[in-house]
Amino acid sequence: MYIPKYFKVTDIEKIRDFVQENSFGTLVTTRKGRPIATHLPFGFIQEGDDWYVTGHMAYGNPQWRTFDTCEEVLVMLQGPHAYVSSSWYSHENVPTWNYQAVHLYGKASILTRDELIEDLKRMLAKYEGHRGNQVLWDTLSLELIENELKGIVGFKIKVDEIQAAYKLSQNRNETDYNNIIDKLRKEGNPHSQQLADVMDKK
Repeated sequence: MYIPKYFKVTDIEKIRDFVQENSFGTLVTTRKGRPIATHLPFGFIQEGDDWYVTGHMAYGNPQWRTFDTCEEVLVMLQGPHAYVSSSWYSHENVPTWNYQAVHLYGKASILTRDELIEDLKRMLAKYEGHRGNQVLWDTLSLELIENELKGIVGFKIKVDEIQAAYKLSQNRNETDYNNIIDKLRKEGNPHSQQLADVMDKK
């Protein structure tokens, strides 16, 4: 991913938080030279000094069979994004698009049954833990669990490289920056408002 210096992010804690908050992304591999992709929710865990992306897909999805032949796979995650009009600047310029994106590269491998179960437990706890009528691993019937496990393949990706770009008008002066936030809030769509919130916290 091309990242101008203004927009490059290297703080692993910020990236970790971003990945946890924007964990639905795209897994890209290749098969016979052609890129293939699956859209999935991911986990992001640390083991010692190493970081791993985890997830699962349908057994019938042929992408997991490419893990053995791909030297590297790519996971792409995206946060809020929005069009930025150059009419919001105090000087003549061209419009642009603000966004947050993280690319994670690494080698993928298949999870064992026990590893897959632990990953599913973590995912359920993350997305169900705050709900009143929680659906957690221990609340599911053994029959349902066994049937579902037969239909999925778990994987983990040892992260070898992280690329993170937060293009949030960091190269603009303070007056223009604040005006962009104000204009985004008035756009009337959730992406623009979410982006304004991100920029306002900088």
